[in-house]
Amino acid sequence: MTVEIVTERGDITEAAVDAVVNAANSSLLGGGGVDGAIHRRGGPSILAQCRDLRADRYPDGLPTGRAVATTAGDLPARWVIHTVGPVYTRSADRSELLASAYRESLRVADELGARTVAFPAISAGIYGWPVPDAARIAVATVRETPADVEQVRFVLFSDDVLAAFRNEAEG
Repeated sequence: MTVEIVTERGDITEAAVDAVVNAANSSLLGGGGVDGAIHRRGGPSILAQCRDLRADRYPDGLPTGRAVATTAGDLPARWVIHTVGPVYTRSADRSELLASAYRESLRVADELGARTVAFPAISAGIYGWPVPDAARIAVATVRETPADVEQVRFVLFSDDVLAAFRNEAEG
């Protein structure tokens, strides 16, 4: 099955999908950018489940490139899939870790039975990944990863990021 890829500018916390992907930090306890917005809008039930995950399965935090799900709390989605993207550096190629964040998120979506998933531009904000390369890796990974997800929606925060993702999705 070929996944439908949609690109749009918007607020990922408003996406009416089965699962929203959170570009989380390894602590799972909230932060800035997409992570902070999801925690604020989703309410305390997301943080409560993240604390449980830290206490039980991930005492040292969620490893980079991995993904885990919680409730979506007050968000329109049913679930939040938290994934940790890599911090960009010129001294090491971390492309595989970025691809893994997308693959693992899709794997978790399949486990949940999610058919529609909204992604932000993982690692392309404060983690410094160059937007054109982040878009290339994201779209290629979603296309190449076998999954039962029917639609992936990239919900992006600015016109330049949207343009880069749209270029990859339509190219």
